[in-house]
Amino acid sequence: MINKKQSLTLVSAVALSLSMSGCSVFDWLIYKPDIPQGNYMETQQVEKLRIDMTKEQTEYILGRPVLRDSFADDTWYYVYHFKSGRNAKITHKELIVHFTDNKISSVKGDYDLSSEFYTPLELSSLPSVSEADLKPLLPEERPDAKPLVEENRPTLTNQPEQTNEPG
Repeated sequence: MINKKQSLTLVSAVALSLSMSGCSVFDWLIYKPDIPQGNYMETQQVEKLRIDMTKEQTEYILGRPVLRDSFADDTWYYVYHFKSGRNAKITHKELIVHFTDNKISSVKGDYDLSSEFYTPLELSSLPSVSEADLKPLLPEERPDAKPLVEENRPTLTNQPEQTNEPG
């Protein structure tokens, strides 16, 4: 037969084990925020990079790097780390920019470079504009200037009538 002390020990052991395992069973109920860290960069930003760009131009396009090599300031590291709170999925992207004489010499990392990366800015041309593109785009105009929606103005009641007689 189980005495009172043994039953109390058994109940506390069961309660303790349920409370310890309860965290993992109901883990999906707990809100966990997304954790972004580092430099988030769009592909369009990386595609703007060109060889022989200065450090200032690079910083203008990509922002400040997460890490500058402390022994050689000619290597910049752009790192982005994202941990989803919902499913704990981790996204990690890196971009390493190397400079020679304060100009970009090479770029490595998880981003695709533009096909024009090896064309310096001085040699690249701006997109051409055709004659048709020079015409301004105007919205279509309606033949009648009458408003599309009539405004309903409320009539005021309980107002004393005004007369033009001198009083």
